Amino acid sequence: MFETLSDRLTSVFSSLRSKGRLSDADIDATAREIRIALLEADVALPVVKAFVAQVKERARGSEVSQALNPAQQVVKIVNDELIGILGGETRRLRYAKTPPTVIMLAGLQGAGKTTLAGKLARWLREQGHAPLLVAADLQRPNAVQQLAVVAERAGVAVYAPEPGNGVGDPIEVARQSLDQARRAQHDVVIIDTAGRLGIDQELMRQAADIRDAVTPDEVLFVVDAMIGQDAVTTAQAFMEGVGFDGVVLTKLDGDARGGAALSVRHITGKPIMFASTGEKLEDFDAFHPDRMASRILDMGDILTLIEQAQKTFDEDQAAKMAGKLASGDNFTLEDFLEQMMMVQKMGPIKNLLGMMPGMGQMRDQLNSIDDRDLDRIAAIIRSMTPAERQDPKMINGSRRARIARGSGVEVSAVNNLVTRFFDAQKMMKRMAGGMGIPGMPGGRAGKAAKAQKKAKKGRRVSGDPRKAALGKGAGSGEAPPAAAKPGGLLGNLGGKLPPGMELPPGFDPSKLNLPGQK
Repeated sequence: MFETLSDRLTSVFSSLRSKGRLSDADIDATAREIRIALLEADVALPVVKAFVAQVKERARGSEVSQALNPAQQVVKIVNDELIGILGGETRRLRYAKTPPTVIMLAGLQGAGKTTLAGKLARWLREQGHAPLLVAADLQRPNAVQQLAVVAERAGVAVYAPEPGNGVGDPIEVARQSLDQARRAQHDVVIIDTAGRLGIDQELMRQAADIRDAVTPDEVLFVVDAMIGQDAVTTAQAFMEGVGFDGVVLTKLDGDARGGAALSVRHITGKPIMFASTGEKLEDFDAFHPDRMASRILDMGDILTLIEQAQKTFDEDQAAKMAGKLASGDNFTLEDFLEQMMMVQKMGPIKNLLGMMPGMGQMRDQLNSIDDRDLDRIAAIIRSMTPAERQDPKMINGSRRARIARGSGVEVSAVNNLVTRFFDAQKMMKRMAGGMGIPGMPGGRAGKAAKAQKKAKKGRRVSGDPRKAALGKGAGSGEAPPAAAKPGGLLGNLGGKLPPGMELPPGFDPSKLNLPGQK
């Protein structure tokens, strides 16, 4: 969504890294580039003016002039201002003191209200709530049936007493849904209302009547993030005609420029509360302004990545897999397939890698990633017998040909998978063995300690007086002096100096007066 804006801002900041101090001309040039980047991203002109003015004011202040790295300080200023425009802190849902909490969805037709109702219901169910979806969109053909299907997929209840398709009173349905929620002990009611292709009086009047009938705790304005500048006009019309408490952005996974997200919050003063990032019901989460700003500036979104991993991976299963990875030998193709399937549950690989810092500079490589490659790998492993998955060494030429036929790939693809698996297994063994690194289990330090312990075991004292004169016995386990050690100072010469280099009788080197010696 924000690729164009992210690329432009990243190029702007890279040009500042070589500067020790920022002059007024540098600040003006940077502000001009930021202005162009925001306008190209379809951000509303009033928002662009306010944003650039604030950045220039802070950039000319003492926080940059006294900074050790002005470029990093400017990045911080832009990051702070982006967070401010996007809403500052994350806005949470307000729940009613006495259930049920009523949430009303409003917006134009095609913005994705019905699908979003199911996503919100599923998200609330995972938070421990018992939501009820209400079919109050009785105008759009098959809207009631669509909501019923979405509710079934989300695993939540739906209240749809009217068939829709122009039949029924949406205001009465919304009013009756509250009684139904109390009887069935649903603590959250989500009302899906009708939309129009454009703003008209009938749409506003019906939405306002439903609002007055149920007195919702939250009215959420659902806006398509791909409609650009029209998002601001639509938001202002709904704000004046119905009023709303928060904004929900849909279709953030599209290829639009994303200016709506930066404009709606600033123009309406209402926070962005949720964002829909895909077609699946799980592609939905609370909107975090600080994390979105980090993504725009190509600084990654590690917190969201960690949260997705925590939702997907079971702790006991992860601990069990960590033990297998540490041993190396116990890790099989079955375990590899299981790990791959869990990673796939987190979402497209491209999106996961895109949350890593600096990945904006590798966008071409990310775009070339095809999740179908993982499906092919899964097909190859599933075409193996259980014994072959446990012990890939038994997969000979004829078995590889059979696996290739069963998975619909070339034999070379099977060969590559098996070879890479063996390489990964060897690497895990080296890691488990410490790879010879001192201090690591199985490393050089460990081997030296074992050798020393073995040498100390069975220590004996020699009775030879000649050996006693040189120190402790050879069997004592301690190193002899350098002169007696083979390869030492005199070891290669048999313990004698060459002719002409003999020391005079009675020479005592400790009495030498060396330079600098007191």
